[in-house]
Amino acid sequence: MANIDELKSTGLKATLPRLKILEIFQRGSQRHMTAEDVYRVLLEERSDIGLATVYRVLMQFEQAGILIRSNFESGKAIYEINEGQHHDHFVCTSCGKVEEFYDPEIERRQQAIAKAKGWRVLDHTLALYGQCASCAQKQTHTD
Repeated sequence: MANIDELKSTGLKATLPRLKILEIFQRGSQRHMTAEDVYRVLLEERSDIGLATVYRVLMQFEQAGILIRSNFESGKAIYEINEGQHHDHFVCTSCGKVEEFYDPEIERRQQAIAKAKGWRVLDHTLALYGQCASCAQKQTHTD
């Protein structure tokens, strides 16, 4: 978990908005969050941090490497703590849930395909879209 010293080591001052937003991600009640999700939590906590500040802090955290931003088909940026380990995502097209997964075989195949085509992969993202187990079960019951 990042603390004030780690925040400062990124070159960012430990302001109240930055500390509050970092704390929201560290609590981990929701791992993948939009700026609106963060703002909603701040409102519930009766914080007076505005939405524009949330967007600015999220951008600063991304630039500092504290957060990773993903853009899924919803068109909204989703942020998560950068733990330094690669993973891919399932994205539910019904409820918006994002779930992480890692499969070494998929990673090996991607590298092998790139090598066969003469490419050197520097980075990649993989998002699979569908319905989460809960939404798929609901749909099965309504069919």
